[in-house]
Amino acid sequence: MKTDERRLPYVWDYEISEPEFQAILAGKVTNGRLGRDWAAARLLEYAPYEEIIQRLGFPALIQGWPVWREKIRADNRRRGFDFLVEWLPKHHPELFRS
Repeated sequence: MKTDERRLPYVWDYEISEPEFQAILAGKVTNGRLGRDWAAARLLEYAPYEEIIQRLGFPALIQGWPVWREKIRADNRRRGFDFLVEWLPKHHPELFRS
């Protein structure tokens, strides 16, 4: 990792830069066992809501939630995303149109 690249606080225990993390989250690269599911779980567990939506987006969150849900340890986070994933498509279907 270059010294001028920002490290995200939710990957404190890995030498992964912000661009590397975003590439893993997008499913473009893997780093050993660190793949998209790992990156999404880290993001969902530790990042602020606004950053989660910015980096992941609503459609990807809705689609990936069944896989990522069990990786989230914080009950309050899990319940919050359970609600969002159920509520959002019903009340804002325009977010999911191509």
